[in-house]
Order: sequence, then structure tokens, then C-alpha cells
Amino acid sequence: MEFSEHIKTANVEDVVLRQPLHPPGRGTLCITGHHLLFSDREEGSCRQVLLLLRNIDAIEKSVENLLTCSGLFSNAGLSQSGVCRLSGSSGTITIKCKDLRVLQLDIPGMEECLNIARSIETLSCLDSMSELYPFFYRPSSASLRDQWGLSSLERHYSQMKELHDRWRLSTVNRDFSVCPSYPQAVIVPKSTDDDMLEKVAKFRQGGRFPVLCYYHKKNGMVIMRSSQPLTGANRKHCREDEQLLQAVIDGSDKGYIIDTRSSQQALQARMTGGGLESKSCYSSWKRLQRQMERGKALQESLIKLVEACGEESNNMDRWLSKLENSKWLSHVQTALSTAGLLAECVERDGHSVLVHGSEGTDSTLLISTLAQLIMDPSCRTLEGFLTLLEREWVQAGHPFQQRCAHSAHSHARLQQESPVFLLLLDCVWQLWRQFPLALGFSEALLLRLATEAYASDYGTFLGNNQQERCALGVKENTHCLFQALLRPRERDCYSNPLYEHTELAIWPSVYPQSLQLWRGFFLRWTPQTHHLEEAQEEIRNMVIEWGKLALSSCPASTRRSEDVQNM
Repeated sequence: MEFSEHIKTANVEDVVLRQPLHPPGRGTLCITGHHLLFSDREEGSCRQVLLLLRNIDAIEKSVENLLTCSGLFSNAGLSQSGVCRLSGSSGTITIKCKDLRVLQLDIPGMEECLNIARSIETLSCLDSMSELYPFFYRPSSASLRDQWGLSSLERHYSQMKELHDRWRLSTVNRDFSVCPSYPQAVIVPKSTDDDMLEKVAKFRQGGRFPVLCYYHKKNGMVIMRSSQPLTGANRKHCREDEQLLQAVIDGSDKGYIIDTRSSQQALQARMTGGGLESKSCYSSWKRLQRQMERGKALQESLIKLVEACGEESNNMDRWLSKLENSKWLSHVQTALSTAGLLAECVERDGHSVLVHGSEGTDSTLLISTLAQLIMDPSCRTLEGFLTLLEREWVQAGHPFQQRCAHSAHSHARLQQESPVFLLLLDCVWQLWRQFPLALGFSEALLLRLATEAYASDYGTFLGNNQQERCALGVKENTHCLFQALLRPRERDCYSNPLYEHTELAIWPSVYPQSLQLWRGFFLRWTPQTHHLEEAQEEIRNMVIEWGKLALSSCPASTRRSEDVQNM
């Protein structure tokens, strides 16, 4: 497709831009195949605003002018709750972004306004992933020949020598035929052969058979994850599935199955072919039900919360009521509580755990990631955390393309959108706030990841699984976000200068009084949060300068002695 086909007006002069935290600016607006570029031409100003079109969630228009604009806009999935508002010989486009920014463009000339709006609508909802900007992004600081990604299952397995006695690396899914959403290599009990895994895959939804995602070095216990068993109304069972799980707890008295559905939901799933592990067939496993919302309910919760945060009323009762009705903090509490339960089973009780919900691609990944953060100090460094996300979300098959198709502003009909990854980042922020010295990364990293998941220059979050990324040639034709975040300048920006390594588990408090609204994200475009960010940056600079002074004042002989001790 030629992008120029959808750009009838490439640039407009004398446009007024209104955006949060900045005074209005007058200048030139340009539109390209992937970006809106505004250049402030007023005297003494050199401000430029570059907006990735993929970041646009909705553009608004007045209902009374709908007939005037009818026939000009196709339904491409972008919210059409407004394209432009007529005002004499000019028009106004209000743009609502997936990162929660709201921009307003006052454009002289009605035809120019309509052309720009039409281009935005088409180019922000490109259907073909190969036409998205990551396939065109070529930063001067990186090469397509650079290493893509931070780790692989093969490398992870080779580094974990403790696994080699009882666990093996299987390539049964080398061509993605056994499970389309799994990577090509997985870690499974050594006593299970590939023929057995193929049979188990047919008994689990989407082929997501139980695989190892975490080994606890302190006691040798593991976390496994999968999708639900397909027992159905006839209560079918699979002997190979039972044998696989028995091999997981070989030598132990029991294991736990944490099901992220309520008992009623799990029983109802039988009527549509799903189900749960029966006590008679899995006698060594104790099932724990912990209901976690997903899908449409979670997306609607986000929409309500963003609506509450945009409320201009000064009425305290109204604000608190809307915040409560969104139930977002309840979802945060449930996720942290369930992850704490999982970590407690492994760390304190000394038992292995299988985690699953229905598909095993959302809440399962959420609580397994949080549990690893709680228990494993290696996951709390900047590089360790990014590696954890790569392994547990990108490689494990979270459907980013479907879940992050729209954010909170879109009025398009909900399909498979769900802010599960955003919920994870919110939970990590709660941990970061409760344990400010224990995590080696900053809030700025979490904000960056929240933005990149919905619209990115990089190919990391493209597609829904590894199979799709391989078919698109993502590794060969795009750049890796995680590698970019670890470059020296970026690393300095996203590291926590207060970080102190600890081997202890960090157990989050889930009391309502302990959980707070993530102001840095949900109120990030308000003056109050902007001032807070400035204060945090000043503190960060002071800590860095203090560290430099402390190092320079330390005698050289002392530094050499410390270096020898740390070798």
C-alpha cells in the first residue's frame, strides 16, 4: 500500500495546537504515513511535537455536524465519535491518545481539516502489521544486525544447571504445530517424551500444556503454567496429563493448582468443553480457586477509571464514587493477593504450583510474573525485569496485538481488548512504592513500557505470539525495545539510584490503605503530577551527584580493596 494514497493534504500552515502542560502554539502541521508532526513557528519558539499515529485511540466530532460530514469516513475500527467541528471556515480535531493525552488542533480551512481527519482515521488503524512503523524505524544508534532480545529459553535452561537432573528442554513445538502460542522450545520434566507432550497438548485449551516457568533455587520447587484442561461435560481425562503433573512433584507429598477463575466459572466452563482437574485423577494436587477478572470486565474498568480521572468537577464525593465504581484498585489488590499466595506456596510452604485460568495467556502470566518479582532478587534488577517480561509475556504468548488494540478512549465495539499488561505494570508500581530500595528500575521505565505496549517504534510487542513474529520477520526487520532500554543513556534514565540488592522476598501489603492510584500514569498529564515528576528528577540528580562525590572522596587504595573483595 502507498501511504500517499491516504494523504490528500500533507501539511497545513497556521494550525493551533493545544496540549496538556504547554501553552497553545501556532505553527505547521504535517502528516506522514505513520506520524503527525507539529512545528511551532512562533517567534522565539522551536517546539516540535511528533505523534505516532498508532497512538491515537479516538478523534471526536460534534453530533450536530454528523450529516455535514457523512460519507467522508470509513469504519476502520478507530472511534468516530468525532472527526471535526465546523466553525466558520475552520475546523477543530480533538485527538485522544492511548497514552491518555488529549490534543486539540484548530485547523484553518474546512477542506484541510476534513482531509487531515480522514488521513488520521485511515493511517492510525492499518490492518497489516507489516505496514506498521516498527518495520520502517531505523535509528542511527542501532543496526538490524544487532542481537535481538535479551535471552531465550535455550540460554535460560543452559544457565540453570540445577534443572538438568530432572528437567529437559523440548523442541516438540519447533514448527508451532503443537501449540501456536508457545515458543519453539519449552522446559518440561525429563521423564516426559515428546509423544506424551503432544497428547497432553490436545487435552489443554489452545495446546498450552504445562511447562516450567520458574525454578526456586532455595528449595527446588517450581512454578508451572498452562491453560485449562478440556474435560468437558463428560469429564474426560488424559492419563498423560496426569503423569506429567505427577512427574513435577516427584518425591513430594503434594502440589497446588491455582485456578484464576471462581469455582462457578470453572464448572460452567465444562459446558463449553473446558473444565478443571478432578480430585480423583489428580489426588496429589490441591486446587485453589482465586477469581480474577479479565477481558471485557477489565477493559470496562479501565475506561471508567480514565473517565473518573478526567472528571473536572471539584466534588470529592463524586470523585471517590467514580474511583470506587471503576473497581480498578480491586483488580490490583486481587492480582497482588493471588501472586502473594503463589509465592507463599513455593517460598514458605515448599510446594510446586501449577497456574492456569482458561486460555493461560492473561491472568496466568500476570500472577506468575508478580510471584517471581516477590521471590527472586535477580528479577528485580533493570535487566532482570526486562528479561522476565520477555520470557513471561513476549515469548509465552500474551496476545499484545489483540489486547492493546485500543485503550480507554475508543468507542469502537470491544472485541478482545483487555489491559492485562497495564494491570501488571500498576501492580509492579505498587511494589516499587512499597519497597523503594528493592527494585533496580524506576517508575519512568514502567511508564515507558505502558506507552510502548500500545504504540511503539520497536517490534517487541508486535503480534500475538512467537509464531506470528516469525512469519512477519520481526527479528530480522525491526529493532528490539528491551535492547534499546539497556543502552547506557537509557539505562541511566530508567535505573533506580536508591536500589540496594536484597536476597529477601518482598511481600506486598494488600490492605486497602496500602494501595494507591498510580498517579504517574493515570494523572500523568495533569500539572500536579508534572510537578511531582520534576521533584523526583531533582532528587535523582542529587543522589547521582552524591554518589560521584562519595566515590571521588574515597581513597584509591580503599577502592582497589573493595574491587578485590567484589571479584
